[in-house]
Amino acid sequence: MGYIPIFLDVTGRECVVVGGGEVAVRKVESLLEAGARVTVVSPRLSPPLEALVARGRVAHIARNYERGDIRGCALVQAATDDPKLQRELAAEARALGIPVNVADVPELGTFIAPAVVKRGALQIAISTGGASPAFAARMRRTLEDQFGNEYALTLEVLHAARRRLRAEEIDPAERMRRLKDLANSALVDAIASGDVAAVERILATHLGDGVDLAALGLSHAMGLRD
Repeated sequence: MGYIPIFLDVTGRECVVVGGGEVAVRKVESLLEAGARVTVVSPRLSPPLEALVARGRVAHIARNYERGDIRGCALVQAATDDPKLQRELAAEARALGIPVNVADVPELGTFIAPAVVKRGALQIAISTGGASPAFAARMRRTLEDQFGNEYALTLEVLHAARRRLRAEEIDPAERMRRLKDLANSALVDAIASGDVAAVERILATHLGDGVDLAALGLSHAMGLRD
């Protein structure tokens, strides 16, 4: 099978997870973090899922899956080890044109869930094409050691810089040049070392005199206060 990497916006959209065990917990937590509305279909739930249902975070259909339960949803996660149910669910999702992932049986689904390293807005997705989820997890641990929280703050700064330059109605080509130069600067290293003065020198160089963290609305960053 061939795959293309893609990030799907599920904010506010209905997603269905079939299954109530440990695998389902991971699928549900990932969807909630992305802002989806989640329904779990399973006669029984593990304690973490019971807690999410009790808090109103997740809807629960307390029975075995029935045909039609996924109609109208944006995405389906099959977190069940029942081979017959896996095949039926995958077939229905395909017929309805709904993206479906089948845990541990990637060939049945239309997408696979990568291992992910997340640092704020930065997401690094790792896939082995379904060949070895364990190796993807190993690669995730390696990358987690390489990419610290400084990358989350760097992206906050870059996003704020982009907003500021757009507001100033700078020529698009010039705006692109400045943002590219800022992204390729030593900004992330200065943030990693906690060198506020260096960060603000970099901002002034690429965004103009007087542009500092406060001007970007990021006084809270790096321990600064208004």
